[in-house]
Amino acid sequence: MSDNNHIAGIVNGGVFPRVVIIGMPGAGKTRIGKEVAGLLDLPFADSDVEIEHEVGTRIPQYFEEHGEPAFREVECRVISDLLESFSGVLSLGGGAPMFEDTHEALESYIEHGGQVVYLEASPEEAMERARRAGGRPMLAGDSDKRWMTLFEQRDPVFAALATTRVVTHGFTPIGAARKLVDMINEHRVHVGGADPYDVVIGEGVMNHLAEVLGDKPVRVALIHTATVQRHSDRARTLLRQGGYEVSDIVIPDAERGKTIEVANGIWQRLGEEGFTRSDAVVGLGGGAATDLAGFVAATWMRGIRYVNCPTSLLAMVDASTGGKTGINTPQGKNLVGSFYTPAGVLADLKTLGTLPNDIFTEGLGEVAKSGFIKDQAILSILEAHADDLRRFDGSTFAAAGADDATGTDAGFSGSGDLEDIVAQLIERTVSVKAYHVSADLKESGLREFLNYGHTLGHAIEKLEHFRWRHGNAVAVGMVYAAELAHLLGYIDEDLVEYHRSLLGSLGLPTSWNGGSFEDVLALMHRDKKARGNKLRFVVLEGVGHPVHLDDPPADAVEEAFRRIQQ
Repeated sequence: MSDNNHIAGIVNGGVFPRVVIIGMPGAGKTRIGKEVAGLLDLPFADSDVEIEHEVGTRIPQYFEEHGEPAFREVECRVISDLLESFSGVLSLGGGAPMFEDTHEALESYIEHGGQVVYLEASPEEAMERARRAGGRPMLAGDSDKRWMTLFEQRDPVFAALATTRVVTHGFTPIGAARKLVDMINEHRVHVGGADPYDVVIGEGVMNHLAEVLGDKPVRVALIHTATVQRHSDRARTLLRQGGYEVSDIVIPDAERGKTIEVANGIWQRLGEEGFTRSDAVVGLGGGAATDLAGFVAATWMRGIRYVNCPTSLLAMVDASTGGKTGINTPQGKNLVGSFYTPAGVLADLKTLGTLPNDIFTEGLGEVAKSGFIKDQAILSILEAHADDLRRFDGSTFAAAGADDATGTDAGFSGSGDLEDIVAQLIERTVSVKAYHVSADLKESGLREFLNYGHTLGHAIEKLEHFRWRHGNAVAVGMVYAAELAHLLGYIDEDLVEYHRSLLGSLGLPTSWNGGSFEDVLALMHRDKKARGNKLRFVVLEGVGHPVHLDDPPADAVEEAFRRIQQ
């Protein structure tokens, strides 16, 4: 699981709840909380039950005999103890977060990595359940009127406190629990800078689409390829449920969709359908689709809101994050574009279940790149699980159930350990990218290190007329950069061989023999890192230590190329 999320309630040597559930009376905190605990194989505790054990009597009786202030003191003490000693799923009484000391204890829990989920049921459902349950001191008298009064007081407090809000309207308890578990297991990476945003990774995170878009847009252009129709259907349903008018725009697959002709067709659609500066774009698909969608968003009326929903491993770890948008020209890849940050990125692991093996595997090239330039733990994870990753099978990785948007019980089951490994790899890789782009959005220095392996990689893609996938080309490009660094004394031969062995173990290519050195050299001179007539590479001085290599000797550039042809 994520470094940002505690596992089984253990963090920094301490023990505390995996999740705390808050909500109004009748929201289903206890029922749904028990289901969540069962799904996570964790114990469940209800603070009201623990309080009754503490005081030796029922809460209504204690309320009547001692009054609310005395009850809140006991409640705070019990909850504070649970926040420091209980490692399961904890449900709190409806008014608990309103007591100042309890609120502060929950804020401290959150600061240490805890998750507080605000369970939101419809008022009608919650009031009916509260009436049936009875015995609630705070709802004495006209219970419905009292419930609405409490809701007006508590809702803004709960919403501000919670780390996650889960709407349960229309869901059965088990359906709501599955939805909540998906959200608990989400990984979030914050990308800082002038326009910060979050990359959310996990099962079902596409459900956040309306939340990230916000309430200003009226119209949303959903830009996607035909190959991801199943996922675009889901996104369209979520958008319409969110109240947006959806323009469905299908583009050619892969690099064929990243052209000025395709972009111009979309601009015409937006103009004809009256898109304004307050409307939005959603890019859904692989890296080419999210690149194009971002470019359209950046250029329409000088910039409108957009959200990326990557559906391939490569797009999740690379193209969808960082604010690079662009199209290709006959002269090269991504030569026309802009830096324009999305409002958010939703990397829904469910979409990986429809990937063919080769498209999943190519994404591991960009994952490995991040390990080589920054995070050695990525390389360790890849080494340890190379066989499973190389044999990736979408049908076993993720078996699709009913759409989460329907509210049915059918859920989504993954392959357990491999799914968690992939989630870790995505989070770590995105974190590496966030580190570089937060400090250097427009690629003036630090961000160039993300181009490790790309100088030759882009040339291979162009010479292969984009029949080679990006991650595969970058894998060969990294071996080339390693050979060049070794020839010039930056690294030893063992690190070059480590590139070959690790990338090869993942099913990635490590050699290429599809073009002449003269053709490759001409394309490398057009690389965005080139300065005038001088070549500029990213090479390693060691794992985690990339450097710029300017104008290397011509014979070394050619010899390194010869070595990757073998």
